[in-house]
Amino acid sequence: MRRRRFLAALPLLLGLLGALPAAAQERSITVASTTSTEQSGLFGHILPLFTQATGIKVRVVALGTGQALDVGRRGDADVVFVHDRAAERKFLDEGFATRRYPVMYNDFVMIGPKDDPAGVKVAGPDIVKALQRIAEKKAPFISRGDRSGTHAAELRLWKLAGIDPAQGRGDWYREIGQGMGPALNTAAAAADAYLLSDRGTWISFRNRRDLAVLTEGDKRLFNQYGVMLVNPAKHPQVKVEEGQAFIDWLISEPGQQAIAGYRIDGQQLFFPNANDPEG
Repeated sequence: MRRRRFLAALPLLLGLLGALPAAAQERSITVASTTSTEQSGLFGHILPLFTQATGIKVRVVALGTGQALDVGRRGDADVVFVHDRAAERKFLDEGFATRRYPVMYNDFVMIGPKDDPAGVKVAGPDIVKALQRIAEKKAPFISRGDRSGTHAAELRLWKLAGIDPAQGRGDWYREIGQGMGPALNTAAAAADAYLLSDRGTWISFRNRRDLAVLTEGDKRLFNQYGVMLVNPAKHPQVKVEEGQAFIDWLISEPGQQAIAGYRIDGQQLFFPNANDPEG
């Protein structure tokens, strides 16, 4: 009886044993990244191409840049892919990475209602004057307020404008503590609110209602992205080989072409510049 039961179970046991090597050989990494790379659809476009080329699967943790870097600091990611040069430099100085690689860029744009009650269009491409007009008119402004790269850029621009937006908190300045998509949805629902957005997420955003790009083209709106391998000297569990393979692919010709090839309605969302020493 026991022998018959054993023989009956043998095919199942062999099948399980045969699956073990494949499971053990599966390669994967975790990438902590800014929400714009996820919400714009870029990762949905490029990650299958990377996995096809290398066999390495990628799990994305999409957060604001500050939070994504904190994930790297804890050793809960193998790679960080973000867009805040000052925060990235601090990450390097703290020893959580040993090298930063430029990958791509786009720009930020000022979004607001088409009828533009604050009159920011009068400022032309000058983002500082646009912010000054919003503050003067006390026009509703939606801030991500989430330590993201976009939030950091927004705060730098307010400082250049000589304005402390916190003084308008609870009045015309509203921090929501969420990503770019929710911020755009909040502005769309408010009907008369302004906000700063990365162009990639804006292009992919469909719930625009009466929102439009009102300010663009100022060189101070430049938005650079960089990628770093989390330092295994800090966190030995980091998958160095697989993580570096992801970085190498991003900055290689196939990776850069994949980034350049991502378009929505004919519009290119990100522009590769891995070879730019100032990127």
